[in-house]
Amino acid sequence: SRGYSQTLVSSDVAVEFLVTSLSTMADDKNEQGPDGDIEVVPNIPNMKLADLAFSYQFASEADKAGIQAEVMEGIKAENMLPFYEECCSTLGWAQDQALTSAMREANEAKIKELEATLKDAEENLGEVEIRGAFTAKAIHYCTIGDKPAAETAFRVAYEKAISTGQRIDLVFYLIRLGFFKRDMDLLRRNIEKAELLMEEGGDWDRRNRLKVYKGLYKLAIRSFSEAADLFLETVSTFTTTELLSYGEFIGLTVLTALVSLDRPTLKEKVVEGPEIQEQLHQLPLHKALLSSLYDSAYKDFFVALVNIESTIVQHRFFSDHAPYYIRELRILAYSQLLQSYRSVTLQSMAETFGVSVEFVDVEVARFVASGRLNCKVDKVAGVIETTRPDEKNKQYQDTIKRGDVLLNRIQKLSQSINI
Repeated sequence: SRGYSQTLVSSDVAVEFLVTSLSTMADDKNEQGPDGDIEVVPNIPNMKLADLAFSYQFASEADKAGIQAEVMEGIKAENMLPFYEECCSTLGWAQDQALTSAMREANEAKIKELEATLKDAEENLGEVEIRGAFTAKAIHYCTIGDKPAAETAFRVAYEKAISTGQRIDLVFYLIRLGFFKRDMDLLRRNIEKAELLMEEGGDWDRRNRLKVYKGLYKLAIRSFSEAADLFLETVSTFTTTELLSYGEFIGLTVLTALVSLDRPTLKEKVVEGPEIQEQLHQLPLHKALLSSLYDSAYKDFFVALVNIESTIVQHRFFSDHAPYYIRELRILAYSQLLQSYRSVTLQSMAETFGVSVEFVDVEVARFVASGRLNCKVDKVAGVIETTRPDEKNKQYQDTIKRGDVLLNRIQKLSQSINI
């Protein structure tokens, strides 16, 4: 937190303030005030545990024991029985029945304690204390990873909330729970709800935080362009360390920007962006990918592409899109090279990318056939000739395709209505 805070501002006073506040966020476990307001943004649920559990399936046998031990340490610390049972089911861990019973008893005791506090508040105290008790119960379910119980409890706490800020904070818990569980429906519903609440009156910090949440959600559903725009808006104001580290955030910003921005914008916001460049020293794989593509060092780019693929396949929200993303970057590199020439030999292109002629022939032909590259391959002459499509004709063809898709959807809808 301290290292990341220092990259956000230049003033010594502001740096000291941010370092102090972020350190407090990391250390203070009593994040809820007596009236149910969220005074700091806690790391609940613990995203690191979800990331570690996901990375377990990609780890070597030598590393798996260490990862499991670290995950189990976090599970035991918070009695995260639902998450433990999920890990045992999905990762093939042997379930310790004695530990299961101990955590179940601990959670039951905690719930009894919270319900007793709630009953006391309802009988002897005021609305402020009642709201705080409902919120504490919801936070407990969120902490242990009990999604059904947490959704129900937060719904009740939401109804008790008075201010818009209180409601936003409760919705943020559900968004983080959605990220923890990789539940896209839960994420979509609560991000939409948070956006509506922001229109009623959300402060700067909450608006900024929601942009990061929404950006990560857009990445998870493969809307890379929207994710890049949201990430770039928050590069210099990032404080969402409860979701991901600043280094990881910058890495995702670079990756989404590469396939979303044109060269001038990429240069302005990423290649020459001071905050991004400062963090790239700690992200050698991302730095190599960005610099090699921007500098047209295509042989180095293919090496960097192989290296970065092994990283993104282990990312919880990037892994499903890794093949698509790598393909898009290859198309981008081919297009960038071909735009500079009217024609280029297969041999020359193969040497430029450091691959075989056969690979280039098959790869380019596949992308030409799918309409992703504007060129023609002359296999006999061993030459690739670029074509410059007429822009109006291209727009016309795109309109026709979209019209066909729309008509098909209307027909399907009509059939459903008739049924």
